Amino acid sequence: MRKIWMAAAMLMLIGGAAGAAWAQRDPAYAAARSAGQVGEQPDGYLGAVGGGGELRALVSNINIQRKSAYTRQAAESGATVEQFAFTSGCNLVAATAPGEKYRTPGGAWRTRDAGQPERDPRCV
Repeated sequence: MRKIWMAAAMLMLIGGAAGAAWAQRDPAYAAARSAGQVGEQPDGYLGAVGGGGELRALVSNINIQRKSAYTRQAAESGATVEQFAFTSGCNLVAATAPGEKYRTPGGAWRTRDAGQPERDPRCV
């Protein structure tokens, strides 16, 4: 299990840098994130908090890229894609910045404040 957490942490660091680069290349993503229209979810995927078809298409595209990365990393670490995605979700929710949206384990959307976000109790 520790190997999964370490691999997920590495993916988050890589993905975080890629996410920042993606936001710089795609003003729609950056605008949606800063407007609170998208947020991180416990399952490791980006969620649409609101918006229409274009926003949902953007979120879907990002999630396809994430699933591809999770699949690759899970195979390398001996985990299932679901285990790896969940671990990544724990890390991605923890890495949200104040003002960004995230989904709680209960399914509610929250805006991150200065404190720690509410995460699944299985997250370490």
